[in-house]
Amino acid sequence: MPTADAAYEKARAEKERHTKELMSLSNVVGVGVGRKPAAGQGLYDLTIVVYVRKKVQASELDTKDMIPAEINGIPTDVIEIGEPVNYDANNK
Repeated sequence: MPTADAAYEKARAEKERHTKELMSLSNVVGVGVGRKPAAGQGLYDLTIVVYVRKKVQASELDTKDMIPAEINGIPTDVIEIGEPVNYDANNK
């Protein structure tokens, strides 16, 4: 079983390798690495987090814009964040 550091590095490497491809999908506004609760286990799975403007049903998406459930064994977690806003604290 890989150590936590090795698992994180694998997830980070896969995220880096696939960021350009994921960002090209129509609804995606960001990509990261994070954790989400594992189904009823009280544990957290390491995931590639894909931030979208709005979550929609798969039936509403063109197949080319679908986010895979996992990328090379790392699960994905889709999080709706709306439209990102660039905030510059120096230009109020």
